[in-house]
Amino acid sequence: MSAAADTNGGGAPMKRRVVVTGLGAVTPLGVGVDALFDRWAAGECGILGGAGACTDFEPSELLSVKEVRRLDRFSQLALVSAAEAIAGSGWDGELPYDPFRVGCVVATGIGGIQTVENQLDVQRERGAGRMSPLGIPAQMSNAAAAAISMKYGLKGQAFAVASACSSGAHAIGSALRMIQWGDADAVVVGGSEATLTTFGFGSFNAMQALSPTGISRPFDARRDGFVMGEGAALLVLEEASAAAERGATVLGEIAGYGSTSDAHHLTAPEPSGVAATRAIELALSEAGVEPDQIDYVNAHGTSTQLNDAAETAALKRALGEERAYKVPISSLKSATGHLLGAAGAAEAVVTIKTLLTRIIPPTLGYEVPDPECDLDYVPGEARPLVLANGHPPVALSNSFAFGGHNVALVIKGPQPTPQS
Repeated sequence: MSAAADTNGGGAPMKRRVVVTGLGAVTPLGVGVDALFDRWAAGECGILGGAGACTDFEPSELLSVKEVRRLDRFSQLALVSAAEAIAGSGWDGELPYDPFRVGCVVATGIGGIQTVENQLDVQRERGAGRMSPLGIPAQMSNAAAAAISMKYGLKGQAFAVASACSSGAHAIGSALRMIQWGDADAVVVGGSEATLTTFGFGSFNAMQALSPTGISRPFDARRDGFVMGEGAALLVLEEASAAAERGATVLGEIAGYGSTSDAHHLTAPEPSGVAATRAIELALSEAGVEPDQIDYVNAHGTSTQLNDAAETAALKRALGEERAYKVPISSLKSATGHLLGAAGAAEAVVTIKTLLTRIIPPTLGYEVPDPECDLDYVPGEARPLVLANGHPPVALSNSFAFGGHNVALVIKGPQPTPQS
């Protein structure tokens, strides 16, 4: 495979196309991508007792004894998700590329917080001398990327991305650029988070960010805060011509990426959504997509008063009000809660599945309209994805985070067949 970006004949590099060939996930809706998408599309909710926990995930059933002992839960979730994505890509246990041309980027908002809390308890109760030598390696934000790289022999760039709730989407953008400009031929990328801990709940409750009712209902007038969840989602991205050469099944294309910052407030979004609008516009521009070509929006949709209103404003500005009112929009967080640093990756995964299946899952819990949130949020039940003008299906996936980080991804699905 080429070790550099293609050129246009005059020596100037050309951006290479990047396709998705594998998907993996562990979420509150179950282990595996099919469980995630099918249960959401069926209107099932994985939130119980005010939290989205991965209750079907049993590490000892899916990982080695060593992996269970040495890895924090967030790394375990990532490793299982990566296994599904890599198997789905058809690599069959052997890399189809030079190992130095395969990267690994795994995002997290917080990292191994369970390890931190456990080791602090050991320190306080038994003394620092009884703390585990695995404490630091397990809690490091880059631990998941390192674990996946070591397991599969990925010797290209490997690192973590941390930008709160935009981390997963930022990771995909970073992997996209690596392949586009010839730094890699393939990247295993995504996000993972496991923060359902005493410190996690206590901290978010102290800032009054969590829903006191324990219900996630994005864009609904009764929304009262987000519901915290845990999980991981990983994708395999490959350079398009290399994937075609090896006969890979292409699930979708990461066609555009835009990222901006509100520069406004540490936790609250800028109300007008100007910077979020710009992120969407950048992603559309890179993808060469006009607003009227967007068939679906997977919203950030956190179920907080400020975020949902700001995202609605940004969509109206970026797509134009006429188009914004026509595009179906739904939020995965209504079914899983907020997966924090893994959210953007999980939402990219279900966006690809939406384009593949031509089924739009619903925004659960949306019943009472809010004048500030007056778009089509697909309430009640799933509906068919209707394509415009016979082009390949195109979707927008948004991620907006504490710190004012905004990310938008434009994702294209396969070309419709005459029967589609």
